[in-house]
Amino acid sequence: MTESSSEAPRTVGKGTETPVAKRESENLAGTERLMEEVCEWENGKQALQRVKANKGSPGVDGMTVEQLPEHLKQHGLEIGRQLLSGTYQPQPVRRVEIPKPGGGVRQLGIPTVLDRFVQQAVLQVLQKRWDPTFSNHSHGFRPRRSAGQAVRQAQEHVAAGYRWVVDLDLEKFFGAPG
Repeated sequence: MTESSSEAPRTVGKGTETPVAKRESENLAGTERLMEEVCEWENGKQALQRVKANKGSPGVDGMTVEQLPEHLKQHGLEIGRQLLSGTYQPQPVRRVEIPKPGGGVRQLGIPTVLDRFVQQAVLQVLQKRWDPTFSNHSHGFRPRRSAGQAVRQAQEHVAAGYRWVVDLDLEKFFGAPG
């Protein structure tokens, strides 16, 4: 069979992975406690550490990262109740335009520090479940993975005789049409 220029070369009996990443079926019993896990003390402590380490500017409410611990001391139980009941309402994001080096601007949305804390707490719980199901060859936005590791892995594949390396960036793929 001849290879068309639009297809990757076929390999015989070798490959780096099955066509579909290994998955486990969703277990409803395991998902019922997701928000409870998000609200657990230890998860909140880790989320607070991450938000503090990431720093960042205040959102529309003006609260700084330094003010967040005291805010959580005063309002943490109520925030937890809202999360568990599904009534938590994130605040609008603050819009900022960042100049690009080549001209033009990049739109940036800055969530409130509290919303970043909640997002981080949710991320930590979901990431523990989902990350093991992702392809071992996926590097973007993954814990303990970097662009440098992706480049080294691609170089190893080329050195091993593979003829194609695929790098996908789907940033604009899911955006609004036009």
